[in-house]
Amino acid sequence: MTIQELIQLKYSGELNQTISYVNVTIQAVSVLIGGLLIWRFMSAWQRKKKLERRRNPFFESAYSKHWRK
Repeated sequence: MTIQELIQLKYSGELNQTISYVNVTIQAVSVLIGGLLIWRFMSAWQRKKKLERRRNPFFESAYSKHWRK
C-alpha cells in the first residue's frame, strides 16, 4: 500500500484506529495498576521496617512522656 492510498483510506473513514487506541489504553491502565502495586508494596515494607526498629532510650524521659500527651 502506498502513502497516497493510506491517506485516502484514512480520510474516507475506512482506516480504523481502534486497535491503536485499545493498545494505548491497555498500556496506560497497566502502568497505573503496576504503580499502585509497587506503592502498596513499598508502604507495607516501610511499615514493617519501622516496627522492627528499636526505640532510642534518649527520648524516654519523664518530661517527654507528659509532653506527648
